[in-house]
Amino acid sequence: MRYQTALLAFTALATISPALASPDADTILRANHAATGNVPAGKPVLTASYKFAGQGLTGTTQSLIDTRDGRFVDSFAIGPLTGANGYDGTRAWQKDQSGTVTTQNGGEAAPLAVNEAYRRGNLWWTADHAGASVKADPQASADGATYDVLTVTPKGGKAFDAWFDSKTHLLARIVEVQGTVPTTTTLTGYSAVDGVMLAHKQVQNTGDVKFDQSMTMADASYAAAGDPAQFAMPASTGNDFQIAGGAKEATFPFQLVNNHIYADVKINGKGPYTFIFDTGGVNVVTPPIVKALSIPVEGKSEARGGGEGTMEMQFAKVASIDVGGAVIKDQVFASIPLDSFAHIEGRDMPGMVGFETFRRFVTRIDYGNRTITLIDPKAFDPKDAGTAVPIVFDGNIPEAEGTYNGITGKYMIDTGARHALVMTSPFSEKNNLRAGATKGVESVTGWGVGGPTRSYVFRGGELKIGTVTVPGSITQLSTDNKGAMASADLAGNIGGGVLKQFVITFDYGHDVMYLKPVAGKVDDLNTFDRAGMWINKDNGNLTVVDITAGAPAAAAGLKKDDIVTAVDGKPAAGIALPDLRYRLRNDAPGSVVTFTVKRGNASEDVKVTLRDLI
Repeated sequence: MRYQTALLAFTALATISPALASPDADTILRANHAATGNVPAGKPVLTASYKFAGQGLTGTTQSLIDTRDGRFVDSFAIGPLTGANGYDGTRAWQKDQSGTVTTQNGGEAAPLAVNEAYRRGNLWWTADHAGASVKADPQASADGATYDVLTVTPKGGKAFDAWFDSKTHLLARIVEVQGTVPTTTTLTGYSAVDGVMLAHKQVQNTGDVKFDQSMTMADASYAAAGDPAQFAMPASTGNDFQIAGGAKEATFPFQLVNNHIYADVKINGKGPYTFIFDTGGVNVVTPPIVKALSIPVEGKSEARGGGEGTMEMQFAKVASIDVGGAVIKDQVFASIPLDSFAHIEGRDMPGMVGFETFRRFVTRIDYGNRTITLIDPKAFDPKDAGTAVPIVFDGNIPEAEGTYNGITGKYMIDTGARHALVMTSPFSEKNNLRAGATKGVESVTGWGVGGPTRSYVFRGGELKIGTVTVPGSITQLSTDNKGAMASADLAGNIGGGVLKQFVITFDYGHDVMYLKPVAGKVDDLNTFDRAGMWINKDNGNLTVVDITAGAPAAAAGLKKDDIVTAVDGKPAAGIALPDLRYRLRNDAPGSVVTFTVKRGNASEDVKVTLRDLI
C-alpha cells in the first residue's frame, strides 16, 4: 500500500492558448543566459533562504547550491516537519528529523534529483547542453503572456518542460511529472542578487490550488566554494529509539489478515491498538485516535496511493510509539482516515507502522511463525538471514530489481499489499504482457487510498527477486491510469501473497533485504476468488461492489449494489469479511454458497457455484 504526500515535492493553472511559431532551442537558451547574467567570478556557491507557506503550514527552507554542477543541499523546518535532502552529483538522499539519512536511488528519486541539479546549475547553457536532449516546442500563451517552451531530458534525468517568458527571456515555469502527477512550479518576482536575476517567489501546484506551496526568498548571496564536503551526503546521526531493558532486539506476534500484517502498538503510552505494518507506507494515526489521545495536528495535504483518487492528510506530533518494547520518541505521523477502510478490510484500522519505524531497526518478518523482530542495527548478524537482495529507496518505498519471465524491472516490496504480484500498466503495455496471459479475468482486485483498483488476473510466469526465484504466482496486470500502479518508473509491486513465502529481514541502513523460505506449507497460496465478485461490509450487511463478467456470481444473478443479509443462512452481521473472502478463494470448485439478497422489500436466495476463473 503505497502512500505519497505532496508536501515539499514542488499543473498549469491557466488556460493555454493555441501554439505559435517558436525560436530554436539554442536561441532561447542564449537569450535566457543573457537575461539571467553570470555568477560572480570566484563565487560559485549560492545560499538562499525562503519563507514557506502552503497546505496549512508555515516555516522556512534553506538551499545551498554549487552553480558549477548543480549539486545542492536543501533543509527545512515547516510546521512539525524538519529535515533535509540533497544531491551530491552521484547520489540523492534525504534526512529525517532524527538525523537518519537514506540514499534515494529508487524509482524516479534519482532522475528528479538530476533534473533539479541540471536546472540549478543552468547546465543547458553549456555547448552540448551537458549531454541533455533539448527540443524546442511551439510557443504557448497563458495569462496574457507568451512563452518559449523547451522539452529537456538531462542525461540520467527525465523529461520536463521549461517555459521562458518571450519578452524577458527569464525562466517562468517548470512542468514536470512527479509520480503520475503533473507538477507545475511558477517562478516570479525576479530581481538581481550579485548581478544575477533570481526568482524571489516560487509556487508549486499539483492540480488543486488549495494544496499549493509557495516559497518567498528572504535572503540570498554568492560565496567562494569553501569545503567540498558541504555538498556530500551526510552521515546518519539518528538515535531516537531504545529497546526495553537495554535488549538488542524485541520480538512480538502478528496476525496475517488479507495478506496484511497486523500487530499491537502503543501510542503515547496508550493502547494497545492493532496497526497494519506496511513497508510501502509511512507511520499513520487515524483521526479518531488523534482525537481520543488529544494529539495536536497541523496542515492539510494530499495522500496518494493505489487507485485513482486522493485523501486529505494532516500531520500529527506523536510523543512515543511502542512496538513490542521497541520505543521511538518524538515522531511526526501522517493523520489519514484509514479507519474509513474498515468496511473494505473487514476489521478496524486505527493506524499504520511504516518506513520511519523500519528504518531505525533491522526488521525481521517471519511469516511462517507470525512474528516480527526489531533488532538494534549494531547487533545484527546476517549470517543466517538468507539470500541477500539489494534494495533502493524512492522516498519511503523500498524497491528491488527483479525479472518477470526474463524481463528486468524494479519492484516495490510492499507488505501492505494483499496481492501477490501486480505489474504497472505502463510496464505491462510496453512488454505486451497481456498477449501471453491466458485464462484470466478482469475485476476489482484491491483498494487503496485512491479507491478501488482494477486488474487483469491470471496465473503468471517466473518472478525473480534478485536471485531468488518465485514460480507461477497469481499475477495482475493493472489497468489503472492514475495512482501508484500507473507509474512508468516501476515494473510492479510485490505484495504479501509472494512475501509470505519467506522470512524477510530488512536492513534499510545497508540497502539490503534477506529472503529465506519459510518451513512447511504456506496457507492460501496462489488462490483467487472463485465466485467473481468484490464484497465490502456495510452497516452490518455485505454490499456487492463489483461483479466479474461471466463469473459464477454473474451467472447466478448477483448484481452490483446488491445487499447481502446472510450467507448460507448465517446473518451477515456475524460474518468476518476476511473469512468469507478466504472461503471464496479456497472452497473447492463445485461448492455452492447461498447468498441471501435484499432487493427492495423482497428477499431471495442466490446460489453461487464456485469454479476456477484463472
